[in-house]
Amino acid sequence: MSVAIKLEDNLYPKSLKNIYDCPQIIYALGNVNLLKEKKILAVVGSRKMSQYGKEIVKKFVPELVKNNWVIVSGMALGIDAEVQKVVLENKGKTIAVLASGVDVVSPRSNKWLYEKILENNGLIISEYKNGTVPNRIKFLERNKIIAGLSLGVMVIEGALKSGTLVTAKLALEQGREVLAVPGRIDEENSKTPNFLIKNGANIITNIEDVWEIFEGV
Repeated sequence: MSVAIKLEDNLYPKSLKNIYDCPQIIYALGNVNLLKEKKILAVVGSRKMSQYGKEIVKKFVPELVKNNWVIVSGMALGIDAEVQKVVLENKGKTIAVLASGVDVVSPRSNKWLYEKILENNGLIISEYKNGTVPNRIKFLERNKIIAGLSLGVMVIEGALKSGTLVTAKLALEQGREVLAVPGRIDEENSKTPNFLIKNGANIITNIEDVWEIFEGV
């Protein structure tokens, strides 16, 4: 059964409380204790995942899990789903932020992932009441929670006009670290990470780059 966590409740994450226009209530299903964790990193990317993107997920995510990071993503097709699948395969902890009520699986094709997250002590959250169905605006709105929960956002692939870039921009506005994995200059999926790097984001080519950014966390 889902629970409603109000802004004034102790369970409401401090990191989220400090962002502009934070939700007054978040709805949660699963292991709410993950909201108390400090080492939380968002890992997001394109719905049209390439083989390169898949390899990058497998390169970084197991190392993050091994070092006790909670991974946040949007349970969307492509990179997001692959990230959370690899977290679970490595017995890690993950939070999925939905653009619907926590009782509405979106996309439907990821019902297996939704169930696996809950079965493996993960967490599903949303700012929307049960029964709410997703739409384009809600997908953009939920990105502020993905960024707001996290110490930083790692970007793995994304076109320039994408929710991935929106999430990265929100992270910058919220004072979070933005990490980007570079890609080929002639690939559409590389345009967001390469653009972010060109404009001052942290370039990530190995896991040591991540540890350097979050040294002392």
